[in-house]
Amino acid sequence: MTEIILMSDPRVATVPVQECGEPLVDVRQHSPLLVDRRKWQDSEGAFAHLRQGVLTRLLEAQSLLPPGLRLLFVEGYRPPTLQRHYFDKYAARLRAEHPEWPPDRIRSAASRYVSPPEIAPHSAGAAVDLTLADTDGRELDLGTRMNATPEESTGACYTQADNITAAARTHRTVLATALTSAGLVNYPTEWWHWSYGDRYWAMETGAAAAHYGPRELS
Repeated sequence: MTEIILMSDPRVATVPVQECGEPLVDVRQHSPLLVDRRKWQDSEGAFAHLRQGVLTRLLEAQSLLPPGLRLLFVEGYRPPTLQRHYFDKYAARLRAEHPEWPPDRIRSAASRYVSPPEIAPHSAGAAVDLTLADTDGRELDLGTRMNATPEESTGACYTQADNITAAARTHRTVLATALTSAGLVNYPTEWWHWSYGDRYWAMETGAAAAHYGPRELS
C-alpha cells in the first residue's frame, strides 16, 4: 500500500510558502458550480470562497466529468480560528478516548481528519470538500457521508478503502480522475478533500513552494 503522509508530518510543515497574493473569490458569484446548502448558515459566506486558481481548476475538472454528472461543492475556505476550533475539538475527543496516547500520537491521529491549523489548506483557500451529483443535484453514493471520521466509518473515509461498494468505488474513481487531471491532489484519509497550491499539494507534486498560505477573509 502506498504510504499515507498525514498533514501533521514534518515534511509538510517544512515546505516553504511563496504567497502569490491571488484573491479569494466567491464560487456562488464567479462560477456555475453546484453549491450544496449544508454550510449556508455561515452568515459571511466564508465557506464558498476559494483562491481563483483553485476555482479555475475545479471548472476544468467539471468539464472532464462524464455526461450527466456534476461536481457538488460543499466547503472551501475556512477561517484560521474555525480551523483551530475543529482541530482542538477532535484532538480533545481522541484524548478522552485514548488517555494513554502521548501528545504526538494525538496530533498525528487528529490530522487524519482535521489539518493542524498552521498548515491547513482550507485556511489558505486552497482546499475544497466536494462530491458528485447528477444533473438534478442529487448527491451520489461515494461510500460514506462527507466528513465521516475514520472511527465512524471504520476507515471507509480513506480514499482507497476497500470496505465500500463497487458503485461507490466507481464514483470515487470518476471524481479522482477529473480532479487529478485538472491538477488537484487528494488527502488520502478523506475522499472528499482536494487541494491545489498549498503545502500538501507542493509536497505531493514536487513543487518548490506552495503558492498559498493561511489568510483571513477580508
